[in-house]
Amino acid sequence: MARRRRYAVPGIEQEMRNFKADVMRREGYAVDPNRPDDVKYEVAKELGVPLKPGDNGDLSTESAGHIGGKIGGSMVREMIRQAQAQLANDDKS
Repeated sequence: MARRRRYAVPGIEQEMRNFKADVMRREGYAVDPNRPDDVKYEVAKELGVPLKPGDNGDLSTESAGHIGGKIGGSMVREMIRQAQAQLANDDKS
């Protein structure tokens, strides 16, 4: 069963999909802008994790964590970079 993401900012879903696609594209992954979540299959293949569409009940938590960690880690690094750049620009004002 897929979980539904809830963002703190209402209506931000498409922007977050775009952000994820941009980050993963910069990481060297082929990302379909209409389906950025599909990059998880490419990441899983690279990591040797047998992720498949549909039920992955046999997948260990550790394996799933490796996939999410690689994607999420890249996104967090980019968010920190953007925040630092914004703070640096605010200091110049």
